[in-house]
Amino acid sequence: MNDNFLLTEGDVNFSETRKNWYQVLDSATINLLEDDAAVFLHQSLSTPCLDVIESCEGIYITDVSGKKYMDFHGNNVHQVGYRNSYVIEKVKQQMDLLPFSPRRFTNKTAIEFASKLIELFPAHLNRVLFAPGGTSSVGMALKLARVITGKHQVVSLKDSFHGASLDAIAVGGEEQFKKYMGTAITEEANNIAQPVTYRNLHEDGSDIQYAEELEHILKQDPSIGAFIAETIRNTDVQIPSQAYWQRIRQICDEYNVLLILDEIPIAFGRTGKMFAFEHYSIEPDMVCLGKGLGAGIIPIAAIVVRDKYNIAVDVSLGHYTHEKSPLGSAAGLAMIEYIEQHHLLSKVVEDEIYVRKKFAALKEQFELIGDIRGIGLLWGIELVKSRATKEKAIHEAELIMYECLKNGLSFKVSQGNVLQLCPPLIISRNELDKAFDILTNAFQKFLMYI
Repeated sequence: MNDNFLLTEGDVNFSETRKNWYQVLDSATINLLEDDAAVFLHQSLSTPCLDVIESCEGIYITDVSGKKYMDFHGNNVHQVGYRNSYVIEKVKQQMDLLPFSPRRFTNKTAIEFASKLIELFPAHLNRVLFAPGGTSSVGMALKLARVITGKHQVVSLKDSFHGASLDAIAVGGEEQFKKYMGTAITEEANNIAQPVTYRNLHEDGSDIQYAEELEHILKQDPSIGAFIAETIRNTDVQIPSQAYWQRIRQICDEYNVLLILDEIPIAFGRTGKMFAFEHYSIEPDMVCLGKGLGAGIIPIAAIVVRDKYNIAVDVSLGHYTHEKSPLGSAAGLAMIEYIEQHHLLSKVVEDEIYVRKKFAALKEQFELIGDIRGIGLLWGIELVKSRATKEKAIHEAELIMYECLKNGLSFKVSQGNVLQLCPPLIISRNELDKAFDILTNAFQKFLMYI
């Protein structure tokens, strides 16, 4: 197996650093990890596991030995924190009344949730369809796009991720999901470059040229019906300019191509606004939602689309068993209410100002940091061997991550060298300071070895 493959994701691999990590764990935890490996199918990005979690609360996850981690990853479901008491109480109330609603029937909670959700969107985006997970919401959006346009081709971004089902990976760009899947899934999507800043290839450093790639493809291929992308890339935190997204919207309008925004990992306050597209003064044709929509308690996802696209009455876009889940709806409604009642959007804006200064000081202190990108409480620290060459510091990122894990801070490493940090929105300043202390100490300890 190729060493570079093993290090593609710093938090899931078979490297020496991972082996050393297991020596930190106690025997009871190791036994449980071995039991896990014996019963679950092994797959990239999930196996082997780092630890065994027993409980969670607020910004913390706690393992079976009692060790607590500040969770700056959380699979992007923990916007309002783990085991949020307000959300749990609403779900319990729903569970005592109506835990499941079969198809062909609706329920009051689902209607209230859908109504509340579309209140948050621009007026024309006022139709909703629920699904059990984010991947399914992407699938529904792609199906509806075919109904609307009569076209099957899609444009997406290179190395993008929109879910793990066959239809979702067909429009995604991550090769590790396409391996062994045959040629069919590569025939429906064209991939254009991610709009990047730090590794921008254009002379003026602008990302507008990345948008022009979309028009170049649309001119040549009239069979394209939709463009799908994350508004802000979550994994390694790529934040396009306003000019980029406004140009994308203009191009989609000119060529009658639907603009589908995947906000599954970044909606609901992560960027300081309820939805990331609000930063760009654009209106998409469809938005895919998931992950934090169920507050880390009940899985639920959704698409929100323009009213004029409510035309697929003779096909089943989703038809899922839990299509109008009362429990999922109760969790989602409570999550939104909690954000509003506790003014989390304004809190995140204030937190961004605070952490931006802390990250700037961290970069000034350590040459290993090539770039820091962030918005709201979504941040990426890109590590490089040299700021001049921008060579990726992959092994160094692993060492930093595992040192932080030892000291109670969990996060993801993306692209091999980007520390991706996204804490729950409820995090306090004291907890932020504690996380920065752990990070700083990890960088300082790393310097002792070089």
